[in-house]
Amino acid sequence: MPPRIAADLLDYIDRSPTAFHACHNLHELFKEAGFETLKESADWNCKPGGSYVVTRNDSSIIAFKLGQDLSNGLQMIGAHTDSPCLKIKPSPEFSSHGYQQLGVEVYGGALLHPWFDRDLSIAGRVSGVDKSGALFDQLIDFKSPLAVIPSLAIHLNREVNKSSSVNAQTQMPLIINQAEQLDFKALLLSQCNDQADRILDFELSCYDTQASSFVGLDQEFIAASRLDNLLSSYVGARALIDSNEGNALFVSTDHEEVGSTSACGAAGPFLRSVLERVCESPTQLTKLIDASNLISCDNAHGVHPNFSDRHDKNHGPILNAGPVIKINASQRYASNSRSSARFQQVCEQAEVPVQHFVMRSDMACGSTIGPITAGELGIETLDIGAAQWGMHSIRETAGSADIEYLYLALLAGINMR
Repeated sequence: MPPRIAADLLDYIDRSPTAFHACHNLHELFKEAGFETLKESADWNCKPGGSYVVTRNDSSIIAFKLGQDLSNGLQMIGAHTDSPCLKIKPSPEFSSHGYQQLGVEVYGGALLHPWFDRDLSIAGRVSGVDKSGALFDQLIDFKSPLAVIPSLAIHLNREVNKSSSVNAQTQMPLIINQAEQLDFKALLLSQCNDQADRILDFELSCYDTQASSFVGLDQEFIAASRLDNLLSSYVGARALIDSNEGNALFVSTDHEEVGSTSACGAAGPFLRSVLERVCESPTQLTKLIDASNLISCDNAHGVHPNFSDRHDKNHGPILNAGPVIKINASQRYASNSRSSARFQQVCEQAEVPVQHFVMRSDMACGSTIGPITAGELGIETLDIGAAQWGMHSIRETAGSADIEYLYLALLAGINMR
């Protein structure tokens, strides 16, 4: 049987079609565990032994537990709430040959071909005016399939299996209706509470309505949307909640897939501002950062048996073989020998296997919030992640056992601090 936390993860993913929903559901998880909600606009009175959670932009979240003494620093776990997807344009409606369509914009480095022929729904945040004239924000999720992007039949494109590119402007608009004129904002208003009067704007994404599942003869794999990086977000949050020690922090920020440069992204001031409010002085903040370390959790490229030549032969992580330490000489990952050794020692004590990933020297490497946060704070950082296949596809695959391995490693890192 797959570990229980893997089933919990799949449930969380199915309830979190956008970064807004991912953040909301994490917030609810922390509140259920007794964390006190803080507001950035209010005064804080954080006390030793307390557990706290704060959000920004409804899409980024920080939770932390305080011990009796901050001199030993914080064990931090970092992830991100966003995933590559298709976002609805501000004025999306148009008609073509009697079909009502919605224009979309590609968010992040998405694999586009897998989006064709899927049962798509729409979710996100809408903003508008209620019946009293006040502005409001609300999360919505249509849940049922609303749209499709059909493939072109092979009879009309005989070379499609040899080479095929996708034009996001002309080939990816959603087909949502036939014959009827579409008032998209009226459709959105129907999903809001009774006090909503008008929709003024929205941030909406498409998502695949197919439920997450276990795959394989022994259910050794999980298949789901947004494993990058809701897997790390959920497991990191659970590790903090289940830890029995203080002086630990979890952060999951938005906009990693587009560079993290935003008010709620890892390159923004959110984490630093929280740490400043926890510390009594700039000197204490500097000392805290020096004594702390960050584990940046973002999935790693597992070696694909059909494309094994895309990996360095000595650094091809296997699914269900433990967390992957990610290393890059150009600092696209922030791991160094000290942060790596510390993590390996923790994993040895927790009886969790460890792997390594290095990109082929003739291929470009992606990056994570690790180098960004390390550069912003000056904190010692390690980049790790669970191995997966199909990264940035509409449906990705990871190992069931790796969910528990990652959880045990992160939990041990907090409890052994």
